[in-house]
Amino acid sequence: MIPRGGFTLIAGPCVIESEEHCLYLARAIRDAVGPFIFKASFDKANRSSVHSYRGPGLDQGLRILASVRALRLPILTDIHEPSQAGPAAEVADILQIPAFLCRQTDLLIAAGRTGRTVNVKKGQFLAPQDMIHVVEKIRSTGNQDIVLTERGSSFGYNNLVVDMRSLAIMRSLGVPVVFDATHSVQTPGGLGATSGGAPEFIPTLARAATAAGIDGLFVETHNDPPRALSDGANALPLPQLGPLWAHLQKIHALLQHDKI
Repeated sequence: MIPRGGFTLIAGPCVIESEEHCLYLARAIRDAVGPFIFKASFDKANRSSVHSYRGPGLDQGLRILASVRALRLPILTDIHEPSQAGPAAEVADILQIPAFLCRQTDLLIAAGRTGRTVNVKKGQFLAPQDMIHVVEKIRSTGNQDIVLTERGSSFGYNNLVVDMRSLAIMRSLGVPVVFDATHSVQTPGGLGATSGGAPEFIPTLARAATAAGIDGLFVETHNDPPRALSDGANALPLPQLGPLWAHLQKIHALLQHDKI
């Protein structure tokens, strides 16, 4: 689903806000960039505040994602519990393990057993070389279709930094590596009850990661970030996605031809 040596875009809203909104974004993103993998979460179980919007839940969320898949777009969504793996795999092409849960053995094995691609976000607390244990847990199920995603490392309180060496280290584990350009500019809990962000640095980090050698880019995007129901503070405004992706594809093409 995300081949090594390719350059795949994963894009969509942080959380499902409505069926209408998901279908609108799916079509708008496709018009802007061409083929891509649509991502959205049916539940955001790790929101900072109990009062924050989490999503429509498993059943309603998967129904909405199925309507997006009917547009012939591959689907990525998060799972938080082993029991969600089977139902989510009936709709999603890629099951994503959130960063805070990247070492949860039962969750990794349940995802691996579905046979779907498993994308694991590297925990903000974990060294990139330690992701080999995550990979081995999934491979123990016989599933070799594994992707690792870099999303920054904790740097003091309410801040993340990206060590570009992490991309090469995780890629040396024999799996494709994706860079999450939007969560990497997040300031976790930076707004008190919600996370903040510095989206103006998304293009800078995305260019650097592409030049460092990645197999895919993960970008949360929204048509109206200030009104987004989750992670709007670090989302890429939708109009910026097409030009950014076109620019990054040029950088990737130069790498493929050994010109830089």
